[in-house]
Amino acid sequence: MMSVNASKTKVAFSLGAGVVAALSQRPHRRAGRRRTWIAPLVLLAPTAIVLILVVGYPLLQLVINSFQDFGLRALFTGQTAWIGFANYTGIFADPLFWPVLLRTFGFTASLVIGSVVIGMFFSELLIRLGTMMRTIFSFVMIIAWALPTVASTLVWQWQFQPLYGVLNWVITQIGWFGNFTSHSWTSTPGEAFLIVWLLIVWQAVPFVAFSLYAGQSQIPEECYEAAMLDGAGLWQIYRSVTLPFLTPVLYLVTILSIIWDFNVFNQLWILTQGGPSGGTTTLGIWSFQKAFASNSFGQGSAIAIVTTIILMVVTSFYIRRLIRSGEGL
Repeated sequence: MMSVNASKTKVAFSLGAGVVAALSQRPHRRAGRRRTWIAPLVLLAPTAIVLILVVGYPLLQLVINSFQDFGLRALFTGQTAWIGFANYTGIFADPLFWPVLLRTFGFTASLVIGSVVIGMFFSELLIRLGTMMRTIFSFVMIIAWALPTVASTLVWQWQFQPLYGVLNWVITQIGWFGNFTSHSWTSTPGEAFLIVWLLIVWQAVPFVAFSLYAGQSQIPEECYEAAMLDGAGLWQIYRSVTLPFLTPVLYLVTILSIIWDFNVFNQLWILTQGGPSGGTTTLGIWSFQKAFASNSFGQGSAIAIVTTIILMVVTSFYIRRLIRSGEGL
């Protein structure tokens, strides 16, 4: 009987000691959790401060201007009047809004699809090339990627220029279309969008190709060997082995491509200025025209805010998919 009581006492004592030890570890665990939250915040603080100063204040001023009657008079006198949502209702009631919005979506989709598909092809090409050819090919793509946007656009404009453009001269020398030297590539919206599309895709493909190549080069060779032993062909191997590994990278480059291509301005403005007859006007061009050509800075700000909201909604889907794909790794 005494041995039973003694054993019960030992069990109770051990349980009590365990509870005390667990309670004593709680503050340490909480402190550890706090440290895991504090470290990222400290690391991100400099970037957050710079973004608040460089992006936050102008964005706040843009929001304020979108609710004001901010025109040329207000720009010189500083006297503005609050008009509520009048700028927003004005742009939504404008007959140009929906054509411009649909044109922006269509142009962005074509740019993203072209950049990603061609970038995937070049990534596969980099994997299969030898060391010397891979180095040369990478150097050429880096040159295309490193050129400033305005400089490369001016070179592109010269190549498609009527009378003395390089491309028109080459087509004339081939003789398929007769005398092609006086042809203007910006006379129709379709051809104007084509030359802008070629320029932007040419500039965007190196980033997509290098990003996908970096991810594709990390795929274990054992996966490819197992697929080949199972009798899979090249397309089956790419679809069942390469694409699943590249999914997070594909989501990332797609998000960035959507953001960049939705906000394209320099190339369109230098090459077409939204013409001919507004046929290449996107939201970015329209906002600039409203603000600086019509001196309606309030409506231009409202268009910019609407563009930002649309872009946030569109990219949120891909961001969720990116986070889920990262959690599944």
